[in-house]
Amino acid sequence: MRHTHSDTNTLNKIRQRSDWQVIKNLMPYIWQFKFRVIITLLCLVAAKVANLGVPIVLKKIVDTLSITGPQALVVVPVTLILAYGLLRLSASLFGELRELIFAKVTESAVRKVGLQVFNYVHALSLRFHLSRQTGGMTRDIERGTRGIQSLISYSLYSIIPTLIELLMVLGYFFFVYNIWFVVITLIALTCYIVFTIVVTEWRTNFRRQMNDLDSKANQRAVDSLINFETVKYFGNEQYEAIRYDDNLKKYAQAAVKSQKSLALLNFGQQTIIGIGLICILGVASSGVAKGTMTIGDLVLVNVLMIQLYIPLNFLGVLYREMKQSLADIDRMFALLEAHQEVADKSNALPLLVESPALGPHVIFKEVSFQYEANRQILNNVSFEILPGQTTAVVGHSGAGKSTLSRLLFRFYDVQQGAILFDGQNIQDVQQASLRQVVGIVPQDTVLFNDTIGYNIAYGKPGATQSEIEAAAKSAQIHEFIASLADGYQSAVGERGLKLSGGEKQRVAIARTLLKHPALLIFDEATSALDSETERSIQNELNDLARNRSTLIIAHRLSTITHAHQILVMEEGAIIERGTHESLIALGQRYAEMWRVQQSQNVSS
Repeated sequence: MRHTHSDTNTLNKIRQRSDWQVIKNLMPYIWQFKFRVIITLLCLVAAKVANLGVPIVLKKIVDTLSITGPQALVVVPVTLILAYGLLRLSASLFGELRELIFAKVTESAVRKVGLQVFNYVHALSLRFHLSRQTGGMTRDIERGTRGIQSLISYSLYSIIPTLIELLMVLGYFFFVYNIWFVVITLIALTCYIVFTIVVTEWRTNFRRQMNDLDSKANQRAVDSLINFETVKYFGNEQYEAIRYDDNLKKYAQAAVKSQKSLALLNFGQQTIIGIGLICILGVASSGVAKGTMTIGDLVLVNVLMIQLYIPLNFLGVLYREMKQSLADIDRMFALLEAHQEVADKSNALPLLVESPALGPHVIFKEVSFQYEANRQILNNVSFEILPGQTTAVVGHSGAGKSTLSRLLFRFYDVQQGAILFDGQNIQDVQQASLRQVVGIVPQDTVLFNDTIGYNIAYGKPGATQSEIEAAAKSAQIHEFIASLADGYQSAVGERGLKLSGGEKQRVAIARTLLKHPALLIFDEATSALDSETERSIQNELNDLARNRSTLIIAHRLSTITHAHQILVMEEGAIIERGTHESLIALGQRYAEMWRVQQSQNVSS
């Protein structure tokens, strides 16, 4: 089965969107704590005011020392020394308060965005998940949530404070000294910022390439490890290692280019800073020589410029990391823009089953469906599953049998026709309520990497241990579990690989039994079991399905002879229907399939 990649293309559009749009998307999560944001900004300003006051007080101390000579230690006002210490302490105090107050805002934004993306991805259609690689998508979400923390940290603790300090320093230079201090500072900063942005934008291409290669390497690794058994079957460990190493080599090459460009950026920044300091200290020294400035003024100008340039030393790194954080956040937000192919209508109501004990009356009404435009899967299919009765579907592979179960769960929506539950079109009801009343035992059982007990209890979160064990007994797996050293706490491994195919399928049966759904679907539910176990479990399944709406998708016809209605499908259409006896008497396709299987059983 192939699927289109339209949703993947949506994610690639992020490079065409502006950084301001990303910030705009993020702001609602931050502004919901507006009081904390305002208090944080006030603390930030207070810290910078105190930080600016430190060199000003130091200037006064130096001037006092230079005037009074060696006896200055006696005459220097104690208040200046105390003010110097208090200002330093205040700058630190307000800085820590800023981080303490804003911590809740940051963590709340990360949690809510991450949860929203997680829920939305779960709400996307099966088509989206089949066309995406899980390793890359989880990496996008991980980098996105980490990017929120980084962006807030860099902007609130570095960029915004630096801008506020710059404005204060320029204002002080303008009102206390002459315009040349402002001009030189502005020219140096402008050259520094322009150079940093231009080079960093150039370097961003290398960084983006590194991220793409990192995601590909991670996808290869996850895909290879998930399919561990297949790799072993064909002895392709070395082949997988070569594929993985190929991506790592490309990543290393991109990383080396990135490091070379970083060296160029750092050297250029230091050159601009050095020239700026030389010029402004030259002007200050000239003022001292002319008597228009004091030694304290020279010290003040020097300290202010160093205070200003220290955070600017990291501007290139901060700008690059902020750009990367914005790109990572945008890539995560792009998941929220993926088309939600199957979505609840705004006025959707919960599904109501008239008789939960018997199950719903299910009607497929002239249903047509296709995964792709050029491949019809179901063609005008109509049938009913009466309350309390069993309908079985048989046919060769590719006939469209399993598609029926996917449509019943609304993994996809039909293109034509309708599926009705007790007269309610399932496209008009809430998906959660629909899936609550439908239970399935699939042919291919995938388990969580957790305990056996957890996997059975997944059918009914919060189930008691006695309920879990009762379901396990009905599925003929309790004795096996009890024989294990850790019992129900035994780990099943990744995708349940520590269990055999039959054991996994019995866990799936127990899980569905525990759910106790109104409509049961058995999709080749006993295909992985041996004949003796199959007969035993088949009796349990028949008891479970008795007086309950049931759909059985079967390959072994011997498991469906009791069905009230048997549908024979071919190329997406129903070509025969009736009971086992009537279809045998009809002597056509079903009768031929029965004859072939019976002869195979005899020969085996």
